[in-house]
Amino acid sequence: MTASIANSPARVRARRTVITAAAALAALGLLSACGGYGSKATSSSSAAAPAATGSGSAAPALSASTVHIGYYANLTHATPLIGIENGQFQKDLGSTAIKTQIFNAGPAEIEALNAGAIDIAWIGPSAALSGYTSSHGASLKIIAGATTGGAELVVNPKKIAGVADLKGKKIATPQLGNTQDVALLYYLKTHGYKENAESGAGDVSVLRIDNSTTPTAYASGQIDGAWVPEPTASKLVAEGAKVLIDERTLWPQQQFATTNVIVSQSFLKAHPDVVDAVLKASVDTNAWIVANPAQAKTDANAALKQLSGKALSTKVLNSAWSYLSVTNDPLASTLQAEAQHAVTAGLLKQPDLSGIYDLAPLNQILSADGKPTVSAAGLGQQ
Repeated sequence: MTASIANSPARVRARRTVITAAAALAALGLLSACGGYGSKATSSSSAAAPAATGSGSAAPALSASTVHIGYYANLTHATPLIGIENGQFQKDLGSTAIKTQIFNAGPAEIEALNAGAIDIAWIGPSAALSGYTSSHGASLKIIAGATTGGAELVVNPKKIAGVADLKGKKIATPQLGNTQDVALLYYLKTHGYKENAESGAGDVSVLRIDNSTTPTAYASGQIDGAWVPEPTASKLVAEGAKVLIDERTLWPQQQFATTNVIVSQSFLKAHPDVVDAVLKASVDTNAWIVANPAQAKTDANAALKQLSGKALSTKVLNSAWSYLSVTNDPLASTLQAEAQHAVTAGLLKQPDLSGIYDLAPLNQILSADGKPTVSAAGLGQQ
């Protein structure tokens, strides 16, 4: 089920991994999109989670004393932003402590997952696909959906009035091979533009710029537009840009996977009860968001302020929020399509996605809550 936001232990580890790499044409920042094929991380950091509820929680003790959760300081990761901010995750996890790590991009998150630094992560489909295929299906499983929508191509209206005007222009994406980068390259390819997927050179200059600096690049005239997630797209609109393409309009029923939940297969095997608790927290949080949209928006902005040091303006927050929907459904059929888009764009070889989903734990929770179950579209266990 998808609902509109606008309307509606791990084993205790001796070390935490901090992964850094240079981001093309960008300074380090917290607000970044979902990363993907062949791209590298910009940075990662830790953020303290709320203290365990202890004797105040009726939940039984779980098999692990701590769970390490990764996500981005993006509105497209609204579920962990809000659920950790308002205590819902801690309530469902009981005495199991939450340790969070904030990432700029998917590849860093996948690397941390593979290194055992995090156990469960909210991540974009491109990075999940890359992590699964590069490990030959051994690294991770997609276990739930999180959000759909929340990505747009926004442009300078003085320079670009339509798709034909993109030729010769400079359009930014967050990172080579990330989810929005794939979307832009695929769109250009299917509209007759010739592009070098790796370098970004071609009829349109595709520049990979960190989301945190994209508004400055736009304001200074370094770029003519950007295909980016929220809230970056709405920040550009606040600078005078206009939405040329709302990515929702390119998909059946205007739905596509923006953010999914993944888990390390080793952690899933060792601590299925903890995974169940995190999934329950995710489902509970999504239900709370739908029932309390105004407070959810406030909580998300409070979490962003805590993580990045600055809250979004009311104008930007309201605009960005209107493009997003929370969903428990990973929208598996669109994952296959997104993989094909990456193949067409020249960023990925034909992948084997068999078994990428394990939705059985989620569907048990949904059934127990009287909610509709979700499908893996033939790509995994249900």
